[in-house]
Amino acid sequence: MRVALVQLTSGHDVEANLARIAATARSAAAQGAELLVYPEAAMFAFGASLAEIAEPIDGPFATAVLGLAGELGVTIIVGMFTPADDGRVFNTLLVAGPDGTSGYDKIHLFDALGFQESRTVAAGEHLRRITLGDATIGLATCYDVRFPSLFVENAAAGAQVAVVSASWGAGPGKVEQWELLVRARASDSTGFVIACDQADPAGQGVVAGSAPTGVGHSMVVSPYGEVLARLGTDEDTLVVDLDLATVAAAREAIPVLRNRRVLRVRR
Repeated sequence: MRVALVQLTSGHDVEANLARIAATARSAAAQGAELLVYPEAAMFAFGASLAEIAEPIDGPFATAVLGLAGELGVTIIVGMFTPADDGRVFNTLLVAGPDGTSGYDKIHLFDALGFQESRTVAAGEHLRRITLGDATIGLATCYDVRFPSLFVENAAAGAQVAVVSASWGAGPGKVEQWELLVRARASDSTGFVIACDQADPAGQGVVAGSAPTGVGHSMVVSPYGEVLARLGTDEDTLVVDLDLATVAAAREAIPVLRNRRVLRVRR
């Protein structure tokens, strides 16, 4: 399976962001990618009102992405925002492909390091897996990467690949944490992890505010926790071929999914 990680910096203009998604998707598809992965908040960056731009999964943004996926014959995973019932939004990963559109709503909200995502974003409640050819793919968003159980549960249900879309906040040690966590989740699940972050806006002369932006360093990690390929901090596209047989071999050699046990406290 050939995948493309499209590392970009989104702004506060949905149409402009959509145009950049379309241009980069055409370039990635021309390189033979069948799965295109974009960052969290690719539709619209954090740092401005999300409720004003949130759209349903069959709204104009998602419909345009679905049309693009159909035109190119690919599946596209891209971060957007959908309305919640309480005036907040869901931080949604849109999946657009041959089966139409579907979404994963981010479960773990980033209430950390001085930022409170839950003020404006409602938490999702359900894991989400998709099928693409012979691959089962689990979905995760940014802060989810700090919670191993999400990845283990998806892997135990058959996922060989995990996609992590992120708008990873910058700060001391954050790049190192990003790599550590992505590699750990691959080891936990003995599966591939495709981790796509927003580019670092500093490289484009943009001064970041208090909202999460990105640090770049999108990467593909093997079931053994090895970084197979990565980007730097700037906007770029990474195209990688995944051999799913590697997952079966890793799970036979290191059967952590089969060996795991439920621990009980003795009283």
